[in-house]
Amino acid sequence: MRTQVAIIGAGPAGLLLGHILRRARIGFVILEQRSREHVLGRIRAGVLEQGSIDILRGLGLDADLKAHGLTHHGIYLQYEGQRHHIDFLELVGRTVTVYGQQALVKHLLAEHDRLGADVRFEVDGIAPHDIDCDNPFVTTAEGERIDCEFIVGADGYHGVCRPSIPGVAALERDYPYAWLGIRAEVAPSTDDLIYALHPQGFAMHSMRSLEVSRLYLQVDPSESIDEWPDGRIWEQLQTRLGVEGWTLREGTITEKSITPMRSFVASTLEYGRLFLVGDAGHIVPPTGAKGLNSAIADVALLGRSLVGQYGGDTAMLARYSASALARQWKVQQFSQWMTEMLHVHRESPDEATRAFRYRSQIGQLEYTTGSRHAQAALAEQYAGLPF
Repeated sequence: MRTQVAIIGAGPAGLLLGHILRRARIGFVILEQRSREHVLGRIRAGVLEQGSIDILRGLGLDADLKAHGLTHHGIYLQYEGQRHHIDFLELVGRTVTVYGQQALVKHLLAEHDRLGADVRFEVDGIAPHDIDCDNPFVTTAEGERIDCEFIVGADGYHGVCRPSIPGVAALERDYPYAWLGIRAEVAPSTDDLIYALHPQGFAMHSMRSLEVSRLYLQVDPSESIDEWPDGRIWEQLQTRLGVEGWTLREGTITEKSITPMRSFVASTLEYGRLFLVGDAGHIVPPTGAKGLNSAIADVALLGRSLVGQYGGDTAMLARYSASALARQWKVQQFSQWMTEMLHVHRESPDEATRAFRYRSQIGQLEYTTGSRHAQAALAEQYAGLPF
């Protein structure tokens, strides 16, 4: 088989890139090791920046988003029993939309099915070859060879594409806390997302729809989900999110898991004819809601670059890695800042050191909520840097 672009990975990055290429009449195939059911069943975060929404709208892929997305004008920062609203629309004229990654993948895949795109699941042994040559190709365990002109690695952190780049380095940081996340069949108790710093740990109230809430608690990475029965989860959520005159609704917990937090950035997102997008090239802690948006930003940039390449403009593709990483490091900085400001730091065995750190975080939050300039900086980054 021969095509122009071989995309490895059928997550949101790979599926979205396929739609961009199809619109430009550039041939592609998408290869995914996992089953369709597995891809559709993966639960991930779901806050879309304004730029991500604009990309989907521009491609005509926002029908389900318009029907089910929840637009938010800002977030709440909560500390010392007080809740403060950061109004993105007033500060920077932009909003964010809560729309689960799972729903986005389902819609993107349904559109590929409708258009008859070549998207293959349960493809074992996917491997890129000759990526430093003009004629790269991909092989599978069944012996199929797909000749192409470019290969795109959208196959995540554990995929085969990044390790195929000689000498690629990984800059990583592990955080000393994790998120216990739940999905509850109960209407949200808030109009905008709540980020709360509490002496017992961070907590967050988000949502997936008008009937489903998503809530998170800071826990130790070594803890097991078995140590957290439903009653204990709700008790801690009530404690950490509680403010006078407000009620947290409780409901049936249908999903719960513990996710460690870390940051990772590859030293390059390209080598020869191979390009990385999304989690294949970088991961952020979820506090700043940047993971999915970073993948969409990569795809928007790479998609334009490939379209330009086939139109005779090679400059954008030559700058892809540098441009994408420049944006990504700004995203990493923001995600790290939000994470460190809102999580209780228990690493030091010295109580006085821990108390000093906590009071410094309160100072950060007081400055942020008390300064319009600081609020605008937060709003600009949370609602999304330019693509």
